[in-house]
Amino acid sequence: MEHYTEFLPISRADMEARGWDQLDFVVVGGDAYVDHPSFGTAIISRLLEAEGYKVGVLAQPRYTDCEDFKRFGKPKYGFFIGGGNVDSMVSHYSVAKIPRAEDEYSPGGKGGARPDRSATVYTKLAKEAYPDLPVILGGLEASLRRFAHYDYWLDTVLPSIAEDSGADLISFGMGEHQTVEIARRLAAGEPVEHITDVNGTCYLTDFDHLPERYVECAGYKKVASDKVAYAKACRIQMDNQDVVSGQIIVQKQSEKYLVQNIPAKPLVRGELDKVYALPYTRRYHPIYEAMGGVPAIREVQFSIIQNRGCFGGCNFCAIQLHQGRRVTSRTARMASTRSPALALIPATARKIRLSTVTPPSGICRSSAEFPPPPGQTGPSGR
Repeated sequence: MEHYTEFLPISRADMEARGWDQLDFVVVGGDAYVDHPSFGTAIISRLLEAEGYKVGVLAQPRYTDCEDFKRFGKPKYGFFIGGGNVDSMVSHYSVAKIPRAEDEYSPGGKGGARPDRSATVYTKLAKEAYPDLPVILGGLEASLRRFAHYDYWLDTVLPSIAEDSGADLISFGMGEHQTVEIARRLAAGEPVEHITDVNGTCYLTDFDHLPERYVECAGYKKVASDKVAYAKACRIQMDNQDVVSGQIIVQKQSEKYLVQNIPAKPLVRGELDKVYALPYTRRYHPIYEAMGGVPAIREVQFSIIQNRGCFGGCNFCAIQLHQGRRVTSRTARMASTRSPALALIPATARKIRLSTVTPPSGICRSSAEFPPPPGQTGPSGR
């Protein structure tokens, strides 16, 4: 079997090819493995690698049992899990609740490679495989379900995903700061149940261990039966999304209490540059080639991400809940034709996309013709 050392390990054989006996962390994702900064699994795994950890990627694991979660052997410190770039229920069903046949984030664009509510299912399977290991659940699917929430597909209100999944911590929003701090503290030997003060995280606890200061919103049972209470709870949650003025929020679930710490600080310009300069291959893993590749890469493969954040707070959009209202842009040098990412683009692929979040109108993209990077010639050899 061929080993692709430019990608992070996806099997025990890949580990051994690197001379590793044990991983520090396994990053689990609901999408096929695409090593591109538009994919959350790629960012978190490369970030952990840059911090010096041995990292493996478990993409779209088999979900009928927990055996795939033992593929690498037992990781030293734990699992970081995400449901994928797109909410698994949105990926699987149309707004009319009709099952979709296609999944752009799966090999060949075919559906069925991930379960419904993949973030919850993967977390339970990781806990089944290694009950004593910490499991950190993050990504879009978990972030939007961290409080008691209305579930469109079941047409009912459900408790926090922290309760249903059994995750030790929920990382919400953009996860770089949380990931680095949690990994550092786990590696230092700190029990995960003591890691309750990381900004940008949620956890479950009992009444006796609630923090000293917090604001409380109506609990799960109340918001499930009272629409006005639900609306007021949402208002409290929205009002405390700011990293400066936000306060710790507490909401009672079925039995325990969910504690949401204040949001993590957004990355500053230099930090954003570093994240997008990590050694991504900007390709899907070659194991998918015979299956038709991963269609989702087509839109973003030759893109440069220029900024994060949106001040708009539009009701139809979740960007402010994930990226925050503060806009951070990259430096001109790093988001220009001198970007290291452009060296990976073939000379014949001269037309790239500039991907930005332009407040408050959402994601905007434009195409531009760029000269090849230094040392790379164009199609005519000039």
